[in-house]
Amino acid sequence: MNEQELFYLLALQKVKGVGDISAKKLLRHFGSAQAVFEAAKQQKIDILGIGSFILQGINSFDDWQRVESEMKFIEKNNLQVVTIFDDIYPEKLFHAPDGPIMYFQKGNFDLRQSKIISIVGTRNITPYGKRMVAEIIEDIKEYNPIIISGLAYGVDVEAHLNALKHNLVTVGVLGHGFNRIYPSLHKKIAEKMLDNGGLISEFWSSDIVDRNNFLKRNRIVAGLSEATIIVESGEKGGSLVTADIANSYNRDVFAVPGRATDKFSIGCNNLIKRNQAILMTSAQDIIDFLQWENKPAQKNLQLNLFVDLNPEEQKIFDFLQENGKTTLDELAVSIQMPISKTAQILLNLELNNVVSSLPGKQYEIL
Repeated sequence: MNEQELFYLLALQKVKGVGDISAKKLLRHFGSAQAVFEAAKQQKIDILGIGSFILQGINSFDDWQRVESEMKFIEKNNLQVVTIFDDIYPEKLFHAPDGPIMYFQKGNFDLRQSKIISIVGTRNITPYGKRMVAEIIEDIKEYNPIIISGLAYGVDVEAHLNALKHNLVTVGVLGHGFNRIYPSLHKKIAEKMLDNGGLISEFWSSDIVDRNNFLKRNRIVAGLSEATIIVESGEKGGSLVTADIANSYNRDVFAVPGRATDKFSIGCNNLIKRNQAILMTSAQDIIDFLQWENKPAQKNLQLNLFVDLNPEEQKIFDFLQENGKTTLDELAVSIQMPISKTAQILLNLELNNVVSSLPGKQYEIL
């Protein structure tokens, strides 16, 4: 991305009234952030049904000096900027309606692989919680998943530490800019993560450390992941927000149960009781549910022996084989095919026992 477009994209992030959903709508229509600002000057934004409040916000934006300062910070700190226009923007996050239009990252990782799980929970982790985090990560290490969490006290940092212990890529999603690490006690851990994983954030160096920002980053934690695991949680807490967001994205949520009398198991027990999470007592639960032990190559061989696929069917099959369980909408967008046509082909594949339909308009290979 050239500097001029980055300049306008940063500015769009800070326009009053422009959120991630409306920003994406504007960018997809006009093609670039600079074009959005030019369209606003010409009063062309009303064609999108976006109100006068946003139009006024774009035209009255005057915090250009702050934008310039952030660009200097990005360059000085060698941050990589990832936007929704980039190939490396994670597909799972791309399909989250309110995913960020851009974020910054540092480290050594690629978030485009399929096996990505988030592990979150209370900051007041108990010995039971520590043991469960350690056992889960040790038992899934052979599948080489990326471990996502928030670098906070408690379950988050235990997830990062155990991932590092087993040489798994681990990525921390920050609720602040790259000018600090919060909590500061985790600075050395964050530095170690840069060698086999790293950090990402949508926040600027000039953004304040605010509780709402930590809640906001939870949608990125959920959006990046194939599944979210809640290890321990009180009756209320940020990890329950993450679980709720993951459910809204049609992602799988797992919760580790605890005794009814344990304060920091109430949240997990409630998720299970309300059918908002799958009960998880060991790593094998997630391995089985996500079918990590399936061998796609053998499936493909067997399929080719019995079923002849046309090019469009093969395209869908190949995508599901590579990416696993996928919703109809995600599939149609990814293979650039109308939803109605995608649905018809999926029905044919289902009748031929090639794919199976799941709750939430999801599909996977049999």
